[in-house]
Amino acid sequence: MKLIVAIVRPEQLSDVLEALFHAEVRGLTISRVQGHGGEMEHVENYRGTTVKMALAEKVRLEIGVSNHFVQPTVDAILAAARTGEVGDGKIMVLPVEKFYRIRTGEQDQDAVTPVPAVVQSI
Repeated sequence: MKLIVAIVRPEQLSDVLEALFHAEVRGLTISRVQGHGGEMEHVENYRGTTVKMALAEKVRLEIGVSNHFVQPTVDAILAAARTGEVGDGKIMVLPVEKFYRIRTGEQDQDAVTPVPAVVQSI
């Protein structure tokens, strides 16, 4: 079991989500973050004052997957997030000791395997 953490450009997010859907990767968390890597700092004028913008807006995806989903997940993100420019982002694959599904109490492999949503009738 692995936790895949990807930092990508916000404008690439919809392409990444579509690629993950086609790769049958389900269940993820998305956060808006700021950071910098190899991008050049840029300068903006704000109310007549020159301001150096040191941090860039990024999107962080966290995806818990079983081992056989690691490579398809990484491949989908790489293909969809790449623009070829500095600042495309990073992907980190981290080992996970335990997974738990809160709703059912399932653990590990059972907890990271997607389950269909249960439709309740009223």
